[in-house]
Amino acid sequence: MFSLAADLIHVFSSVPRHLNFIDHTSDIGWKEYVLSELSKNLAALVLVSPIYCCRSQRVQPVIVDAGIYLAGRNQFFQSTEKRATPDGFKFFTGSPWVILNRRFIEYCIFGWENLPRTLLMYFTNVMLPLEGYFHSVACNSDFRNFTVNNDLRYVAWDDPPQMEPRFLNITHYEEIVESGVPFARKFREKEYLLDKIDEKILQRWRHRPVPGAWCTGRKRWFSDPCSQWSNVNIVRPGPQAEKFRRYMDRILEESKSSNSSCAQ
Repeated sequence: MFSLAADLIHVFSSVPRHLNFIDHTSDIGWKEYVLSELSKNLAALVLVSPIYCCRSQRVQPVIVDAGIYLAGRNQFFQSTEKRATPDGFKFFTGSPWVILNRRFIEYCIFGWENLPRTLLMYFTNVMLPLEGYFHSVACNSDFRNFTVNNDLRYVAWDDPPQMEPRFLNITHYEEIVESGVPFARKFREKEYLLDKIDEKILQRWRHRPVPGAWCTGRKRWFSDPCSQWSNVNIVRPGPQAEKFRRYMDRILEESKSSNSSCAQ
């Protein structure tokens, strides 16, 4: 996270609470699954490496216990039996990183119609359910008009895109700062870029918490200003708040001025 919690509170306090932020697309004409020559010669239940499964193989394959794959990011069990492409709803996919409002979450949990449960049963056997469940629920329901097509994250992709985005490094620093987005991914462990973000953006000292307006101690090299505090409910936006606000204003304006991305 590249913005202080105060920055997020400051910006989201002026954002309509009925909105969901879900990066999504229905542009998956490549979704129809074609069995590879390898799969034709395997038994009814096969063990397949992710190298044989790309984003284009998401709708028809039946994945057995996708949670095992998600836990290890290693291999997944796939049945050779396929299911037809769904015609009762439109399939959407996108970023697994979402920001959802309370009413939408209640709809998914309590479901005053069958759609959330129907999709839940369907996505139980999809390899990456978090990249399609909320997206499909939102865009196949009345929430389609309250969904912003953005996940508020800075991500660098290869061209053409691969299964995973590129690792960010110090060369991305200026672009991240100027973008105004509050989140980014992904990073290698002990990446120097994270240290620079801590120092320059979050103003965080090594092995210490991110300072906020509640910190009342003096800032010295030998003392932690947050070792003393006052009202912990004080919110004071940091230097990135204005850039984040401009970014938020822009994507909300684009969302209002364009047709619903769920209809595309």
